[in-house]
Amino acid sequence: MQRKERDRMFTRRDFLKWTGRSAAALGLSELGLSRLNQALAAESSPPLIWLHGSSCSGCSIAALNAVTPTTFGDLVVNHVSTKYDSLVMAAGAELAIRTMDDAARANQGRFILVVEGGVPTAAGGRYCVIGERGGVPITLLDAVNDLGPRAARVIALGTCASYKGVAGAGANPTGVRPLGDVLAGRLARPVINVPGCPAPPEQLFQVVIGVLAGGAYKLDADGRPATCFPHTVHFTCPRKHLPKATAFGEPGCLLDLGCRGKVTTAMCPRHKWNNGRNWCAAAGHPCIGCAMPDFPVSPLTPTGSYT
Repeated sequence: MQRKERDRMFTRRDFLKWTGRSAAALGLSELGLSRLNQALAAESSPPLIWLHGSSCSGCSIAALNAVTPTTFGDLVVNHVSTKYDSLVMAAGAELAIRTMDDAARANQGRFILVVEGGVPTAAGGRYCVIGERGGVPITLLDAVNDLGPRAARVIALGTCASYKGVAGAGANPTGVRPLGDVLAGRLARPVINVPGCPAPPEQLFQVVIGVLAGGAYKLDADGRPATCFPHTVHFTCPRKHLPKATAFGEPGCLLDLGCRGKVTTAMCPRHKWNNGRNWCAAAGHPCIGCAMPDFPVSPLTPTGSYT
């Protein structure tokens, strides 16, 4: 292992400290924090099954690019056990599906199911085949219907999984539907939406931590953890007190250039992107509302303000 990679990795003590701070920020009780520490200290770490649907894999790419407070690889390999993720696992074809089946069977009612991307439902879901079982194609729709009711909690990662997003925009010939709609009425607890295009890695990690701690999330009207999405983008935007910009490239507030910051609930000004380097408005582009149920709107940046 190279020195730089080794230096970035958390010890278990570092990880517990970080998760404790994250869990406390989510409002978990002392009992919840205790449960979290016990879960992460166990020999068999918490199981995670990650499915991919109709998406660009941008949520995974964002997570894989994260290096603070630790790398995605260190998180899912050394602290939270990812049993199945076709994007990063070595196994393929029927071996990968068998791995998924075995993990679900061995962790019945315990595993966390993460679905990235919308769920195609037209033609029996055959627009998104994730593998084969005994030579028979397995669609994402099949996997979601099978695994969703058997999971401890289900997380819709990204706007496509949460609300259809780009994958279900326009004519939508593949019949992409949000994960929550597909599983409606079949889960003991509702799907947790973590939207964004892509979803911020920090919020995904926070939600997983809260689930492991047994947190009973209070979801807002759009199915998101209210503690993770408390403000509009405009509320925390450093440009909001500046004079209105009249052209791109000016340093002022971008509301008159089509910014959707006043009607978008997200924490981009706080989390930023690329490990805290930058975010849309700081780079001079209006917010396009990528974390909202109506995304994408057309055009993305219309003339005039959203008030």
